[in-house]
Amino acid sequence: MVKLLLILIMISGDMKYWLIKSEPDTWSIEQQEKNMIEPWDGVRNYQARNNIKAMEIGDLCFFYHSVSQRKIVGIVEVCSDYRLDPNDETMKFGLRDMKFIKKFSRGYSLDEVKTHPLLQDMALLKQSRLSVQPVTDVEWNVIMSLVE
Repeated sequence: MVKLLLILIMISGDMKYWLIKSEPDTWSIEQQEKNMIEPWDGVRNYQARNNIKAMEIGDLCFFYHSVSQRKIVGIVEVCSDYRLDPNDETMKFGLRDMKFIKKFSRGYSLDEVKTHPLLQDMALLKQSRLSVQPVTDVEWNVIMSLVE
């Protein structure tokens, strides 16, 4: 397992990883899968906005169902440049399009994140209300090794 993690870390290159949250009643991984590409809009927090701005085309994001499910349920890919959110009257917040990549068969719960020793510094635990957050290479690879 350690060998696999080291290989995954070495091949990750310059790609950045993220976690984006949605309440499944508002937008779910199933809807994302059906539509394939959708704008990730509605963010109204400055730190989350800055994270969206920092994303690059090709970056991968864990798709997290918040509130009722509280688990990582799949992966989407950033597939557009940053642009203003047309639904934001203040013109301060933007969005990026996300492309469906994969739905996990079982997902990875918040409780599992809380108990894994290599995930204790994850933004998901430290800034639990932040809707768009960075994920380190190690965190990404640990979770990927556990959901596949």
